[in-house]
Amino acid sequence: MRIGLFGGSFDPIHLGHLLAASQAQEVLGLDRVLFVVAARPPHKVPVAPAEARYEMTLLAVAEDPRFTVSRLELDRPGPSYTVDTLREARRLFPEDELFFITGADAYRDVLAWKEGERLPEYATLVAVARPGYPLKEAPLPVVPLFVPEVGISSTEIRRRLKEGRSVRYWVPRAVEVYIEKHGLYR
Repeated sequence: MRIGLFGGSFDPIHLGHLLAASQAQEVLGLDRVLFVVAARPPHKVPVAPAEARYEMTLLAVAEDPRFTVSRLELDRPGPSYTVDTLREARRLFPEDELFFITGADAYRDVLAWKEGERLPEYATLVAVARPGYPLKEAPLPVVPLFVPEVGISSTEIRRRLKEGRSVRYWVPRAVEVYIEKHGLYR
């Protein structure tokens, strides 16, 4: 099988993430895409708790059989290092072809990640192209993934919520309801 591991903090997950995962599945011919929610990313501190981000991601992908959500990083203690996640994925899926998908902005600093230079040993690296982050500057070989630009970011969604503004059509409706119910990002 061809498995995509889509890593991110998903704080919160939004329609841009889902569009990128769909594009990756189609363009790369993936059999499935696993959303890997970063529990404790070493380079930033998420606003929402890890379990809330996991639950929102489950809600977001519930109706698409191509997508599942993984607890690879949530159930492991310590920081969420990508190299550890990919090692574990390689152990879980020894016969499968793995693709690690994340934003192009993240790949520009990949050599600063724990054992970043070793990531290609475990999976093909796929960078979702983002404005302002040219892939030619990525220090490791990456497969570019071009996605229609939607101009939605988790940062902007959190800002809108803090200001009491709507995020309808920015996130799946089930995620919007979850955020409202749990008073996240206020």
